[in-house]
Amino acid sequence: MAKQPRPSAPVRRSPRAARPASQRGTRAPLQPGRPLLVPFAAVFGGLVVLELAYLTWLLVDPGAGFDEVPGWPVGVLVAMAVWVAVGAVLVLLGRARGWLVLALGSIPPLLGLLGIAVLFGSLGGGRATWWAVLMTVGPIGALVLACQRPVREWTRRRGTPG
Repeated sequence: MAKQPRPSAPVRRSPRAARPASQRGTRAPLQPGRPLLVPFAAVFGGLVVLELAYLTWLLVDPGAGFDEVPGWPVGVLVAMAVWVAVGAVLVLLGRARGWLVLALGSIPPLLGLLGIAVLFGSLGGGRATWWAVLMTVGPIGALVLACQRPVREWTRRRGTPG
């Protein structure tokens, strides 16, 4: 009796058909999920809202020493806080151009806080200067994270290429 050649592949004993060899080592692509930077951008947007609320409270608090503050600075601070809050929610939900709303909403508070820091620094208020510099962490974080590529891609219009 002649020896039969041994098959190179093991014999399959399953009733199901085998997958083609081209698909054996590959997995299905993962569903696109929310990037890790998106919640952090929204949290920094929330921090900017809290900082603006604190500055608004300082203006309207009678114990702070600002007597008869006109209403327009309070209105401007509240409008900026609402703008940043809307931007943070849009980024979190992945709505179109939400990153742009958050980034543009973070610029005025950043410039205002830097202006306050320069003013206090030039007047010799060391402790107040450093508090104003510390408060720039919120707007800088929101601005930097909102402009990152994963956040921008998460908030681009669905259905448009690139």
